[in-house]
Amino acid sequence: MNTSEVARKGALAKEAARVLAITPTKTKNNALERMAEALDKNAKTIIDVNSIDLEAGGKKGLSRTLLDRLALDGKRIGGMIEGFKVVKSLPDPIGEVLAEWKRPNGLKIKKVRVPLGVIGIIYEARPNVTVDSAALCLKTGNAVILRGGSDALQSNIEITKVISEATYAAGLPKGAIQLITDSSRATAAELMRARDYIDVLIPRGGRNLIQTVVNEATVPVIETGEGNCHAYVGKFADLKMAEEIVFNAKVSRPSVCNAIETLLVDEKVAAVFIPPLFKSLKNAGVEIRGDKAILKIDPSVKPATDEDWRTEFLSLTLAVKVVSGVDEAIAHINKYGTKHSETIITKDKQAAAQFQAEIDAAAVYVNASTRFTDGFEFGFGAEIGISTQKLHARGPMGLAELTSYKYLIAGSGQTRN
Repeated sequence: MNTSEVARKGALAKEAARVLAITPTKTKNNALERMAEALDKNAKTIIDVNSIDLEAGGKKGLSRTLLDRLALDGKRIGGMIEGFKVVKSLPDPIGEVLAEWKRPNGLKIKKVRVPLGVIGIIYEARPNVTVDSAALCLKTGNAVILRGGSDALQSNIEITKVISEATYAAGLPKGAIQLITDSSRATAAELMRARDYIDVLIPRGGRNLIQTVVNEATVPVIETGEGNCHAYVGKFADLKMAEEIVFNAKVSRPSVCNAIETLLVDEKVAAVFIPPLFKSLKNAGVEIRGDKAILKIDPSVKPATDEDWRTEFLSLTLAVKVVSGVDEAIAHINKYGTKHSETIITKDKQAAAQFQAEIDAAAVYVNASTRFTDGFEFGFGAEIGISTQKLHARGPMGLAELTSYKYLIAGSGQTRN
């Protein structure tokens, strides 16, 4: 009887997870070091294979945003290698005693951190997710089953081959890192329901992918949401600082989820702040969509619709609105935001404190770009995704978020009445 790729690899991952759960930190760190070395040694081959995916994506008509997410070069592979090194240097959370106490009846109870087990990752055209997921799952004693999109298939196959062979050479079990090579919808659907093998499923991608997984999966899901992020420039902002932050948050890499999509500007500074900012943004190729107050300042911009306030553009498009103050800014963000990352630029400490207290998002900044919402930037080495939900994990998910815990109880013959 033939079994599916998901079932075969799921069974192998389940066995590997049992071994990984008790694998010493030294062995895991050795594997991470070998993975970094293997990635460095095979960088040219990986880039050459990635060019095949890029060429196919161009012929297929993928957007510039998706092609940017798909592309690998020496700098990006260097970042992956650095990620391995940072994860290796971080403390191993497995086995950490989170709490311990003794009951009046003499029972001694410990709450100890343990791996989740087998983690499934469903993602789109971002081959760096393959590396980040493998590094974090390995360090936390989890087996991982990766299912990337068809647009990055050849890149993912080559990367998985390189790093998985390095882990086996370090003594880790077969099945620790696996890739589903069948990128059909049927395989994705099977993975979403593979409760016999998968302990947690994490989707990474656009709104459609995430909502499909959330709505259809029977495996427990950690939701990573889209990033409709905002910057609010308050009436007491340092306007030069504000211009630099807004420009960075929109232009530095518009295709990622921590880039801002909407700018809110206090009515007290809009007339002074907007013209030089728009000049810089337009020179960088940004299309601006504004409300009525913005159109009075700059009639050349495109009128914004209600849908623009809801949209994660993932491109050089920015919606801009004038607001009466921090209360209106907070109300707008909590209505239209996706609970990802928001920032206020102000010298008013009271307004900053109110913004951070009342905004419902995973990361809330004062006087800094939202582009820092990232596992590497937070000091986690890498991230498995950015959670916009509130259960178990929120924000960039590093090592601790890939663990659970169990209770270890020691007695001396106690029985319960």
